[in-house]
Amino acid sequence: MTDTAAPSFSELYAAYAAGCLDPAFTLMVETQSVLRPEIRRSVAASEMIAGGLLETAPEAALSAGALDRALAEIDAIEVSADLSVKAGRAAGEAMDEVLALPEPLRSAALDAIVQTGWQSMGRGLKRLNLRSGDQLETELYRISPGARIPRHAHAGNEYTLVVAGGFSDERGSYGPGEVVINGPNDLHQPVGDEGEICYALAVRDGGLRFTGVMGFLQRLLGD
Repeated sequence: MTDTAAPSFSELYAAYAAGCLDPAFTLMVETQSVLRPEIRRSVAASEMIAGGLLETAPEAALSAGALDRALAEIDAIEVSADLSVKAGRAAGEAMDEVLALPEPLRSAALDAIVQTGWQSMGRGLKRLNLRSGDQLETELYRISPGARIPRHAHAGNEYTLVVAGGFSDERGSYGPGEVVINGPNDLHQPVGDEGEICYALAVRDGGLRFTGVMGFLQRLLGD
């Protein structure tokens, strides 16, 4: 994990164990836990500690409508299965790759493919808006070997989890299970490693700020 000006990622593990983590970061932590056994063990230990604290806490009454919300979530699971079938038709040539992604990222990607589909960013680059957090941008990137994401800075902090394959930038190379953290002062250009398609999950609290021609178009369009 590479840490710059952004907060420590370990704080997210603690928030996850306490059950108060944003859905976007929850998706990232759970996906990383599948990829990295040591992270899975660390998260499990944190959950045990949080569970022990919970057992000693005073009892609290269920909030109004709690049962209805639980039943609605069960219904949503059945709807998700139908969406996965539709996503299979929409994913096209990338379907096998998407199905190979670990849960819960696979389900989130299949749902997003049905809802919005992939957006092309140029040759060998696609991104998928996962919309898993209310305050955060959450995107899945598909980077072909040698493809370059345009050089950019960040309006806030960005956490990027490499899910498959790998990419490199000015600071190093990153493979499956690694999280790269970039802050507002970091400028970089990720490049897909040779050999296989790179899938990367990005969660950020501010947009990208492109340089060069892309930056000019971005300012012209007011994005």
